[in-house]
Amino acid sequence: MPDIVHVQYQQTGKSKSTNAYGMREMQEKAFEKRDAQYLLLKAPPASGKSRALMFLALDKLSHQGIKKIIVAVPERSIGSSFATTDLKSFGFFANWQPNENYNLCTAGSDGSKSKVTAFHNFMKDPTEQILICTHATLRFAYEGLEEKSFDDTLIAIDEFHHVSADVNNRLGDIIRNIMNGSNAHLIAMTGSYFRGDSVPVLHPDDEAKFTKVTYNYYQQLNGYEYLKSLGIGYHFYQGKYTDSIMEVLDTNKKTILHIPNVNAGESTKDKYNEVDFILDAIGDVIRQDPDTGVIEVKRKGDGKILKIADLATDNS
Repeated sequence: MPDIVHVQYQQTGKSKSTNAYGMREMQEKAFEKRDAQYLLLKAPPASGKSRALMFLALDKLSHQGIKKIIVAVPERSIGSSFATTDLKSFGFFANWQPNENYNLCTAGSDGSKSKVTAFHNFMKDPTEQILICTHATLRFAYEGLEEKSFDDTLIAIDEFHHVSADVNNRLGDIIRNIMNGSNAHLIAMTGSYFRGDSVPVLHPDDEAKFTKVTYNYYQQLNGYEYLKSLGIGYHFYQGKYTDSIMEVLDTNKKTILHIPNVNAGESTKDKYNEVDFILDAIGDVIRQDPDTGVIEVKRKGDGKILKIADLATDNS
């Protein structure tokens, strides 16, 4: 089947090159808006949202009167994206150095008494600056706090599309209450400002308060050094897409697989399991490069070694 869409790219290398502060193109765009109290960052996977947050948060700590940073992620595994990171060696003025005692993306229930207590202790301790937790832990810990407790605090919500304007969405309700009841700063990060249902992420009046930084897929792909073109075809299937994908996937071609949004009907609701299923369908995983994260897979049939990048897990 011929490509329905075929795009040529300029191969500028801009999306992977860095400036004097060690920032990639998207991170530099976000940093230009660092003074915004409410910032909505929309950028594709692997564009470097995690590190962009580090640059923004450290500037707010050092220059904007912010005293504490809370990073909330949708699930514990994503917390590793915000581990200690050397930024000074690449030109920035500070390193990202969270205290492991306040990394609450660890084993155990997200609403456990120990994690909620640790969250509350962090808020009361004037010497501690960075806490990393799940959306769920933030929801549970919020119950024992007043909105004013979040004064002079930056709250960063990763995968912000998990929030919604629905009255039954507790995370959305918490965000609105904190915005209205404190001087907290907010950084909302998402690869897709779209929930897959009819409910908006934010009320229009709340969304209007956010300064928006958008780095789209074309900018990301156009800025790669070696990507010459991208073709998109169209195929129909019955049942689960994971049961049919190998009928159309040609592993002899360089391919980007864009799995469904977790809120879409086509999604299994577990994107990491979907990635693992596709890898297993292609062949046997041999190893994963510890530096780049690139996965080597031995293809079924002829044993050819394929190199695959998992962009569903954004550790950049």
